[in-house]
This record gives sequence, structure tokens and C-alpha cells, in this order.
Amino acid sequence: MDLIAFFINRAIMQGTPLLFGATGEIVTEKSGNLNLGIPGIMYIGAISGVIGTFFYENSPIFVPAIGVLIALISCLIGSLLASLIYCFLTITLRANQNVTGLALTTFGVGFGNFFGGSLIKITKSSVPYIALTETGEAFSWHLPFADGMGWFGTLLFSYGFMVYLAVALAILASWFLKKTRPGLYLRAIGENPATADAAGINVTRYKYVATCVGGMIAGLGGLFFIMDYSGGIWSNNGFGDRGWLAIAIVIFAIWRPSLAIPASYLFGALYILFHYLSLPMQMIPILQMLPYVVTILALIVTSVRKKRENQPPASLGLSYFREER
Repeated sequence: MDLIAFFINRAIMQGTPLLFGATGEIVTEKSGNLNLGIPGIMYIGAISGVIGTFFYENSPIFVPAIGVLIALISCLIGSLLASLIYCFLTITLRANQNVTGLALTTFGVGFGNFFGGSLIKITKSSVPYIALTETGEAFSWHLPFADGMGWFGTLLFSYGFMVYLAVALAILASWFLKKTRPGLYLRAIGENPATADAAGINVTRYKYVATCVGGMIAGLGGLFFIMDYSGGIWSNNGFGDRGWLAIAIVIFAIWRPSLAIPASYLFGALYILFHYLSLPMQMIPILQMLPYVVTILALIVTSVRKKRENQPPASLGLSYFREER
């Protein structure tokens, strides 16, 4: 039982950055914007938090709570600026969303690696990573009684605050999209921006806000991976393909933030499953393909069933120009 609880614990930890990214992308896509720059924004959010924390940890006085706050604010600012770049190019200039998103991902990975490498050089470290362990410990702090509760404590209370924040944001996004008037307006824009515009809804404002908020939520996923999951360790290209998995979860969760919660944890479990099975080396690449195979199967099922509520927003990926109404 303890082994199962530990595996689920690791799956939740692995799935949390995916949940941040998927929630942010769902909010963005509900406005009709297809932001394939989410992996790059997660990189930028992570390195922005690392930069802010790096300079604060090297100051004469270090307070863990302030270190966490600086990391969060730096991450949100970096993610916001990256999202604004995407918004300006795709909404204001009406550039192709697919090309812009891919370019932003390439830029974000390069941005993170450049500044990460620069910080490593500043420290004159003999190892290719930056260790912000004091802030990392503050991020991963959990309720002290969890360790004495066995598997129950491992499953429910042994996480840092960002694990619970990811779930709360997904639930909040689901409530916002279903139960509030601005959420209804946002969904209307994603389905038919011309009709929404004719009804007096400011399409440009909603697209900007949704894309920026979605990008900031996704950026928190990058920060979580570095500060909590990795214990405050930054290494170039250490984030892997998690940003793309977050986009895949959007399809698997059929554009519903509430379904993104179990989907993210399932993908987290599939991502680490090969570590817990005794299999020949030749089988490991097949297991590592499982998250993507599951996504393809989910895409096939949703396409075959053709239920409108399980389909993406009708105007997803299309730029809107009101003079074309």
C-alpha cells in the first residue's frame, strides 16, 4: 500500500506542472486563440522566477516567505510579457497563430537556456545547474504531521502549496467558464467572435485578457517544476517536453478544466510508469510513448462521436478582423 501511495504521490507531483499548463491553455483556447507557445511561456515563467530568486538569495538577508513571493511575482511578470508578445502578434497584427506559437516556444526555450547558462557562469559553478535550495525548500514545505500518517498522509498532505493551487485554479476556471457572465462571453467569442462583437462584447479585450491570464497560469507550471518538483535546481533543457504534454491534455480533457485535473495526474502516472516496472530496455521507449498514444486515441474518440460539447471552440486558431463581418 505504501508503494502504491508513493507512486500516486509521484504521479501527482509529475502531473501538477501539466495541470497548470493545461488549465492556462484551456482558458486561452476558449477565447479562440490557439497558443502553441505554452511550452515556451512555461520556460520563461520558470527562468523569470529563478532570476528573481537568485538575486534575492544572494542578498544579505533571506526570508523564505519573501523568497517564495519574489519567485511567484517574477514568474507571473515574465509569463505576462511573453503572453503579451503573442497577443500583439496574433490579435493586433493578426499573424498566423500556429507559426507565432511555435516561434514563441523556440524563443522561450532559448531565452531560458541563455539566462540559465548566464547565471551558472556568474556563480562560477563546476556543475551545469543552479541550486536555489532554500527557496526550493520553502516551496515544498508541507504539513509536518503528514509524515506520521502513513499512506494517507502521503496521498493527501505531503505536497507543497502549489499542488493545491493548481487544483484550485482548475476548479475556479471551470466555475468561471460555466457559471459567470464574463465566462459565457468568453465562450461566445471562441465560438463566433463576429456574433459576439455584434452583441456589444469587446472581442479584443477578452482575447487579450484570456490569453494573458492563461499564459500566467501556465508559467506557474514551469516555476513549480523548478522550485518544488526539482527542489530549486535549474538546468538547461531540464524541463523536457512537459509543455507539449500540457497542450495534449487540453484535447484529452475535451477543453474542460475540471477534467484536466484527473487527466494531468493520469499523464503524470504514464510519464513515470517505466520507473516502477521491471521491463527490458527495449520496452522503455514504448512506455514513454503512452501519454501521446492516449492523446491520439482520445482525439479519435472525440472526432468519431462528434458531440458539439466535446469539440474545440469553432473559431479556434482563426484571427478575427471586425471589418470582415
